[in-house]
Amino acid sequence: MKVQRWFLPDTPDMLEMLSKQLEVTREGVDALVAWAHGADEQAEAIRELEHRGDEHKRKLEEALTTAFTTPIEPEDLYTLSRGIDWILNQSKDLVRESEVMECAPDEYLAEMCEALAESVHLLCEAVELAGTKRDGTTERANEALRAERRIEKVYRDAMGALLELDDLREVTARRELYRRLARIGEVVVDVAERVWYTVVREG
Repeated sequence: MKVQRWFLPDTPDMLEMLSKQLEVTREGVDALVAWAHGADEQAEAIRELEHRGDEHKRKLEEALTTAFTTPIEPEDLYTLSRGIDWILNQSKDLVRESEVMECAPDEYLAEMCEALAESVHLLCEAVELAGTKRDGTTERANEALRAERRIEKVYRDAMGALLELDDLREVTARRELYRRLARIGEVVVDVAERVWYTVVREG
């Protein structure tokens, strides 16, 4: 009689996969800060990192379809991965819009990029702590939200400063860039709040 052997599906480390995606995003926003401070060559690095981020997201989605168990709910993993992907996608779009409109980043955009990078670094720490230190995870998520509020503050200051400009073309271009950065900040809020929701649900 032939003996049948049954094997459970592989259980990849989903949080590790998410952390790797976040690491690429962290590199991307760090490059964005350098770009905003005048390092034009970082534009190509951001585009390359965005492609790498897409690859990490794709691998995580594939793993979700075969994983036997996951450390947190599959829905939460997917939503977090999608939000992280949007951060890098929109960062690439910000650079592209700046190039197309021939409008170099100014001090306001640079400060907003710095706040974005700080918030993404904190989100990385939150994900790394997820599943092991509940309090540490939510604390980092809260800190990411506080860092994002600096984007909102600088955004308001930047929009106010536009009233002092006479060049309508520059006003229009800068307004679009500021708005793009503000939208990236909104994605950061969504990701941080999802981290919070994940901890609450798993608790």
